Amino acid sequence: MPSRRGRSKPPHTSASGSERHPSTLRDSAPPQPTISFRWLATTAGIAILAAIACAWATLCILFWQGSWQLLYHPTSAIVRTPASVGLAFDSIGFASDAAGAAQLRGWWIPGTPQSHYTAIYLHGANGNLGDTIDDLLRLHGAGLNVFAFDYRGYGQSRFVHPSEQRLREDAESSIEYLVGTRHIPATSLILVGKDLGANLAIAMGAAHPELAGLVLEEPLESPLNAIFSDSRARLVPAQALVRDRWELNASAANLRIPSLWIYWTSASKIDDEQNTPAAYQQVTARKMFSWMTASPATSKIYADTLSRWLDDLQSNGR
Repeated sequence: MPSRRGRSKPPHTSASGSERHPSTLRDSAPPQPTISFRWLATTAGIAILAAIACAWATLCILFWQGSWQLLYHPTSAIVRTPASVGLAFDSIGFASDAAGAAQLRGWWIPGTPQSHYTAIYLHGANGNLGDTIDDLLRLHGAGLNVFAFDYRGYGQSRFVHPSEQRLREDAESSIEYLVGTRHIPATSLILVGKDLGANLAIAMGAAHPELAGLVLEEPLESPLNAIFSDSRARLVPAQALVRDRWELNASAANLRIPSLWIYWTSASKIDDEQNTPAAYQQVTARKMFSWMTASPATSKIYADTLSRWLDDLQSNGR
């Protein structure tokens, strides 16, 4: 019997009968893919650029949605009414929507039975009607019926974000209300605007040559500077994102109705024609300019100036 100790282990063979050594197995394995540094750098660069683009696009959207707050500063709480200065008034809702709800709220302050003109008061970009009582009192004291209202987004009017287009629509609604509902002739309506409300009055006056005239207290020369001078506006295409324009000079050049321009300044500039604003110089229709200074006699000077202009308006058949 052969000895088991003398047997040798046969070599491992494959199914084909050939031997497979470990080194042969390693050589036959497919090579592992490798990632180059250049590919990594390119991919990382694309990802960073995409993130920056997304962040910039988000900033543009946020600026587009919120830039109105840099110019318009509405408040909702009305803390004063004409009753606080002894004026009788009616609270008015008008410009109803499809459901019959009034979108705009305002005050009707009747003058005397002899009042020939009705003033539509257009307030500025800040606050609401409750901040205009002193101005309304002066207009009423000049013998005018006064209709004052809050734009949408202000006071008790419907809340939406203010814009130039919406303010124009609201001013249009006030004219339609007085003419269509109260049956007041357009030829006896005077638009009275202050600050941005004066810019609005000029734009509306240019679009409505049938109105009697305009009283403008310090129109804003460049109202959009409040938006475009903001540091965030330098990071986005602000001119393309903001739709408001408030082109004062162009509107002034298109005026065809009489206007009274009132500016507040120091005494050294009174009657200095060289300092009249560029927009006033664009007006070719009948116009009057007056510098005002803060003094104890301011109310009387304002009333006298307004009365003189109204007398001239009536004597010329407006």
